[in-house]
Amino acid sequence: MMKKQTKRILRIVLPIAAIISMFFVPWVLVKAWLAPLPDTVQEQVNEAIGHGFDGIIVYVDESGKPPAFYAAGWHDRKNKIPADPKALFKIASIGKLYDAVAITKLVNDKRLSLDKTLADYFPELVGRIENAEKITLRMMVQHRSGIPNLTDTPNFWTDPPKSSKEALERVLDLPATFEPGEDYEYSNTNYLLISELIKKVLGYSKFQYIKEEILIPLKLNNTFGSLSEVNIDDVMSGYYVGIEYDIKTADYGSMIATAEDVGIFLRALNDGSVFDEEEQAIYSSIYEYDHTGLIPGYQSIAKYHKDIDTVVIQFLNTTDFEGYTWNFSEIVYNRFIKILRRNSS
Repeated sequence: MMKKQTKRILRIVLPIAAIISMFFVPWVLVKAWLAPLPDTVQEQVNEAIGHGFDGIIVYVDESGKPPAFYAAGWHDRKNKIPADPKALFKIASIGKLYDAVAITKLVNDKRLSLDKTLADYFPELVGRIENAEKITLRMMVQHRSGIPNLTDTPNFWTDPPKSSKEALERVLDLPATFEPGEDYEYSNTNYLLISELIKKVLGYSKFQYIKEEILIPLKLNNTFGSLSEVNIDDVMSGYYVGIEYDIKTADYGSMIATAEDVGIFLRALNDGSVFDEEEQAIYSSIYEYDHTGLIPGYQSIAKYHKDIDTVVIQFLNTTDFEGYTWNFSEIVYNRFIKILRRNSS
């Protein structure tokens, strides 16, 4: 019942929000950027709530210091449960970092080739995905395939697909957005196909492989493949501006993790300890070392800052259609980094 109600309200709210956004004056963003910098990370965490966020979690891993955990606002607004820095969170596209590590390991093991094409791996898609004979695995990892983005198809967020098969069907027979390798466009379809490829090669799920090759070695016990694997009460609530209630039960296929688990993984990714010999060179040739995530109700930033040897993970549980909450999230994150740099000097 709740999911149906969410879909109904989103169909009404999203078009209205788009109109309102045209008249929104962005001076508030400038004001947030120029405001005096607080003395501590916790003070900035507290200030972030004033920008319209329901809750925030920040994890900071400074080299040579114990990890620090920060939170403010609500874990569950309705039940007045305060934000918990060790809560589970939908990490959305941050999960692509784990996917890229999985691809790296399979390439190193000669189970996959970055230069083989989509047609080689999925001959049944020839004629259904334009340029399948030209699109290499490397291009898919790097978002240079030209395959249309499935999350841009009509009603994706209000009526999400119930399976990978249904998700892929939404982009079949659509024209390519550009010739393979000629441009860049972020496309979640690339990573849907990568997940299916890993499953095809291994005979079992991508997440099981990630668990075996990444999570268990790093002792990451609070990272999960889907909502179905966790106690829903342990997941931080998600909110969408214009919708009163919690939308955390809406399932868009995101991995679930704590900020600490993401931070430990990101540290291992950047210092190379997640890799065996020769794997890091492969990874460096195909993908990036930090990422952001955004789905309705959840936005996240995961980055390593080499100049201060620090990993900072930020989770915010409020989103909106026009993107101003994302702008605020980047401003808040950058202010955390300024505070950390200032305090480390």
